[in-house]
Amino acid sequence: MTSLKFGTSGLRGLSVDLNGRASAVYATAFARHLQKSGLAKPGDPILVGRDFRSSSPEVAAICIGALKRAGLAPLDCGTIPTPALALYGLEVKAACLMITGSHIPADRNGIKFYRPDGEIDKMDEAAIAAEAAAIGDGPLDATSGTAEDRSATAEAMFFKRNATLLPDNSLRGLTVGVYEHSSVARDVLGLVLSHYGARVVPLGRSDDFIPVDTEAVSPETVALLKGWAPHYRLDTIVSADGDGDRPLVTDETGEPLRGDLLGLIAANYLGASVVVTPVTSNSGIEAAGSYLVTRTRVGSPYVIAGMQEAIASGKSAVMGFEANGGTLTGSSFTVAGHQVRALPTRDCFLPILATLHAAASKRKPLSSVASGFRLPFAAADRLENFALEKSAALMAYLRASDANLATFLAPIGSVASTSDIDGLRVMLADGRMIHFRPSGNAPEMRCYVEGPSEEAAKALLSQGLGLIRTFAAKLT
Repeated sequence: MTSLKFGTSGLRGLSVDLNGRASAVYATAFARHLQKSGLAKPGDPILVGRDFRSSSPEVAAICIGALKRAGLAPLDCGTIPTPALALYGLEVKAACLMITGSHIPADRNGIKFYRPDGEIDKMDEAAIAAEAAAIGDGPLDATSGTAEDRSATAEAMFFKRNATLLPDNSLRGLTVGVYEHSSVARDVLGLVLSHYGARVVPLGRSDDFIPVDTEAVSPETVALLKGWAPHYRLDTIVSADGDGDRPLVTDETGEPLRGDLLGLIAANYLGASVVVTPVTSNSGIEAAGSYLVTRTRVGSPYVIAGMQEAIASGKSAVMGFEANGGTLTGSSFTVAGHQVRALPTRDCFLPILATLHAAASKRKPLSSVASGFRLPFAAADRLENFALEKSAALMAYLRASDANLATFLAPIGSVASTSDIDGLRVMLADGRMIHFRPSGNAPEMRCYVEGPSEEAAKALLSQGLGLIRTFAAKLT
């Protein structure tokens, strides 16, 4: 049985299941879907990028070979941030494949698919899966291939975009640590920050893949950040996940800022009139700016659909962000005297730059900038290697009856209201919030909380994870 499945953003699974014939199957299925739907014709270009995972070069080469045999003309964009690949695809009107597992462990990998007009949607996913099923175990050549190198062109285009987002020299005076680890965003991020006048201090570069989750930053990563910040006298440390579409920004002490706060700062910087964000983003966002907020399920396809609905209804200045900070623009914006085209896919650069600009322009430390928004204190974490059947059993139990939910949460508090947009979000009678949600693309169970103080939020998070563990133990 294969581990490969579509989740909140693309195909994911174990590297051993993806590497080899499966890569050729899904690349061929995508090519057939593009041509059958009229999104591409024989001979059209298709871009292929990858992250730094050890399995990614081979998977990319197999996909290139399969795409050629399926009638398309692949172009190799090398190791590149996902938003850079997506931008290049939009500019040249080409479909894309990004070989990446984003933030998940190194033994896993995946493929993100882009049509010539942007990310695939859930209907595209179903069509690709159907094409893959039709290929099944039938004859298929999985020989690797090579393609023309377009990495320099794609990287230059992405740098140019980000070099026009802020006023010139607007980060002068800031000393910024860049936690490079194994992110494909590491080099261009340093170049962009230097372009705006920041003094850049590179940190923690690794030749081995490190799975950095910017939404639930591990204690080990936080310890590194908090050690580096005072040692190098940094104003902030910035980073990204493996494929460069989710940001990480710390304050001057090395404490990571919430991703949804970064998205909120980006929305205010852009002057957005409509903000689309998942239900897992902070509940204080609605009151933190002069824009209309639309809530969705978790995953960029749902945020993109929400942005498209707003644009179709006549709205302009439409953007979105996820709780992990990945920021999307559904319409073009004029900032710093430049028009910036829509990039409706997760991007780590815009929220990083907007946040650092807020600190530099206000001449305040980032801790002060963050506290100025007065959002409810939030925390999130996940239980890794949590069997999918256990997640399903927990959610089925909680949804089965009000009595089950009340009994489960009795050690924490009483239920005031619930929302079931994506996972189960519970407002407690005392105003705190707890949200249980299985990951859409990995064997993980996530828990999100809000409380009146940082200590209260952390305590509630610990209690929530403890209840999940106790429930799971009873299933064994």
